[in-house]
Amino acid sequence: MRPFTRVEGLVAPLDRANVDTDAIIPKQFLKSIKRTGFGPNAFDEWRYLDRGEPGMDNGARPLNPDFVLNQARYQGASVLLARENFGCGSSREHAPWALEDYGFRALIAPSYADIFYNNCFKNGLLPIMLPAEIVDRLFQETLAAPGYKLVVDLAAQTVTTPNGAVFVFDVDAERKNRLLNGLDDISLTLQHTGKIQAYEARRKLEAPWLFV
Repeated sequence: MRPFTRVEGLVAPLDRANVDTDAIIPKQFLKSIKRTGFGPNAFDEWRYLDRGEPGMDNGARPLNPDFVLNQARYQGASVLLARENFGCGSSREHAPWALEDYGFRALIAPSYADIFYNNCFKNGLLPIMLPAEIVDRLFQETLAAPGYKLVVDLAAQTVTTPNGAVFVFDVDAERKNRLLNGLDDISLTLQHTGKIQAYEARRKLEAPWLFV
């Protein structure tokens, strides 16, 4: 997965609380486990005026002009601003896959559902928690200023606004290390390749019948 160090990104404000994972990526798109290709169907039911199905030509579908991600000023956004309990509902890992494939690198909200929060770190997304009053301020500034960007620095654990305000966020040290170095679960396991190979060689001597 891509390392996350520092991102200066356009902000898209999704002003809804309790956004569940079925809204982020509807159930009909969960058949694939490739991790890629879900971006065009992120927020599918809000983003399009028709019902989406796997294999459809999304470029030919009617867009909902009222949905924030369809507005011209938010095209190319890489920071998603949301309200409390973002990512609630089912535990589908496809939700962070869809957000990352869409182009988001960081999320900012007052709170997240626990499983979704954990899945973000495993898939290269940085879910930042900031107090509700600060999130309110960021919503106000984003809506008031087209082209509003934030600088997210994971090493420093800071979010910096265009006017120079700096907000510090907390992140678990192990999760921070994963993102900084682009380590998913498989990459973490492969860091112990030598020990794994030594164990397998020893087991072949101790119990050769297991390897016949």
